[in-house]
Amino acid sequence: MTIPPMQLCAITDEISQDFEYSLDVLREYGATGAELRGLWGTNISALTDEQASRAEAALKARRMRVACLATPFYKCDLTPDAPGDGPLEKMLHLAQEKTLEEQIDLLKRCIALAKRFETDLIRVFTFWRKDVLSPQIEDRIVAAYQEPVAMAEREGVILALENEHACFVGTGVEAARIVQKIDSPWLRICWDPGNALCAGERPYPDGYEAVRSSLAHIHIKDARAAGGSDDGDYQWCVVGEGDIDYKGHFDALKRDGYTGYISLETHYKPERGSGPDGVGTGEDGSRPCLAALRTLMAL
Repeated sequence: MTIPPMQLCAITDEISQDFEYSLDVLREYGATGAELRGLWGTNISALTDEQASRAEAALKARRMRVACLATPFYKCDLTPDAPGDGPLEKMLHLAQEKTLEEQIDLLKRCIALAKRFETDLIRVFTFWRKDVLSPQIEDRIVAAYQEPVAMAEREGVILALENEHACFVGTGVEAARIVQKIDSPWLRICWDPGNALCAGERPYPDGYEAVRSSLAHIHIKDARAAGGSDDGDYQWCVVGEGDIDYKGHFDALKRDGYTGYISLETHYKPERGSGPDGVGTGEDGSRPCLAALRTLMAL
């Protein structure tokens, strides 16, 4: 039996807030899908009906599908009284900050949008990291996911839990442990090797080996130690030029028969580019990364 190949997509606002233009750039590189987070300056969770209709029309005209909704669900405080910094505006990607008590309504809205855009994948998080990931915190995360997972089962959608170094669960090993504790087919993993690197994990093979049996979706970005240092400070770069063994990683994905989407979330912007005053833009960073991903995926 022939195994379908991996498919290429990207979080479109990494290229531009102009959704139609981002789709056109993606089509240049053979992408078949788009991951939705920010469109025309609006977070996916706050799209108006008019904006959603415009996005549907843009996708239909280009024969592209929505791979995943990159929602901000559970990017909030689990421990609001704990010391530590609150969320950074850029980490919310245009989303309005919401309390823990407001998250279920947020998820209901995102599920409705997922159905409208005909995707069954909703990216989710594990709260801002303001303390160590203790067994007690893990138990609270597991408890917090009981109602969302039940909702996902009722609605027929999959919650794809992303390892995010700004949240309690930053590594592949941590994500796998939480998903195993919850033990539901409606909660899987959105694997991000770049975030794992920033959280102090070796993404391949260590992180990947932990998550490989629970994969629903993959985000790709690359980074290297800033100034060659080993103090945990990283700079984003073109995929394949950083500290992550992406050649080995993609060989393993092919070996294991992964057939889902590979979604570029580059974060990389070159110092010089096509932006105002010659500054590099998201598109300037995304284009070489998309080209590199085509090679890694052998599209």
